Amino acid sequence: MSDVHGLQVPAVTEWLQAHVPGAVGPFTFEVIAGGHSNLTFKVTGADGARFVLRRPPMGHVLASAHDMGREHRIISGLQRTAVPVAPALGFCDDLAVNDAPFYVMGFVDGHVLRDRATAEAVLSPAARLAAGESLVDTMAAIHAVDLQAAGLDDLGRHEGYIARQLKRWYGQWGQQKTRELPSIDRVHDELSRRIPEQGAATIVHGDYRLDNCMVGDDGRVVAVLDWEICTLGDPRADVGLLQVYWTGPNDQASAWTGSATTAEGFLDRAQLARRYAEVSGRDLGDLPFYVSFAYWKLACILEGVYARYLGGALGTRDAAELEPFKLQVDAAAASAERVLDELR
Repeated sequence: MSDVHGLQVPAVTEWLQAHVPGAVGPFTFEVIAGGHSNLTFKVTGADGARFVLRRPPMGHVLASAHDMGREHRIISGLQRTAVPVAPALGFCDDLAVNDAPFYVMGFVDGHVLRDRATAEAVLSPAARLAAGESLVDTMAAIHAVDLQAAGLDDLGRHEGYIARQLKRWYGQWGQQKTRELPSIDRVHDELSRRIPEQGAATIVHGDYRLDNCMVGDDGRVVAVLDWEICTLGDPRADVGLLQVYWTGPNDQASAWTGSATTAEGFLDRAQLARRYAEVSGRDLGDLPFYVSFAYWKLACILEGVYARYLGGALGTRDAAELEPFKLQVDAAAASAERVLDELR
């Protein structure tokens, strides 16, 4: 194999054999995640040993958003904690090897559940219950990591997380919005006025949801994935975001369209929150604030995606074809305002 999109196979092969214990070429490379995020490859050695290689997306310009060294540092720091992550095996910042930094992890067997059909096919109702419980327990474990012991105490600023997030995403909204949406402005102003006291900073995953984890046949989380936007801050932001990403069997639909957790056996949102409060010992009295913030942030993120698609990122598409993206932004913004109104 001499040519794989995103990989200079001869040079990468040489690097793997020299730097990753147990890596024996020649290797086969299979893309298992791509798009606008980091490219992820399954690497299989001549002896059948499997690894995972991550590199930035092709043509990326925002190095801070796709920092391979930072991701590798995070999973390396978490190796000896209660957080399940893939083994960190090596990091390459020599651009002569592959034109972009990359890192290598051990391969973890498990399931990524992105839709209801998959969840029902691979997990029993009892395993779905275990998946919900394990997802919460794992999130609590992330928030309980001893930052100094993990060498991650300087991963980000410890104070002002929500204020910084509001500033960052409101700026993104202003740069990328395709039309005026007054609810975004109103929610931003109200959230800025109501920021709860943060308390001690913890690791914040930033995109914690079921399909950013791998689960075993028994439903338990075997690896947390996608640490791309992880930082330090207020752990309740992760809890609020999981409430937005999650729709249990008895929950009203969320603005997020994922359906995996609607299958019988999964917990409902309120049950997730209660379990987190019990396991972590944290007071979730301000949870509606964080849920509103999560909906608002999701609207800002989705508007950026919608703007890129209107600009031709998917090729030539007419506005009607992209209308579902616009409606998802509108729904997230409306949900943010609805939850915030319940606080008043």
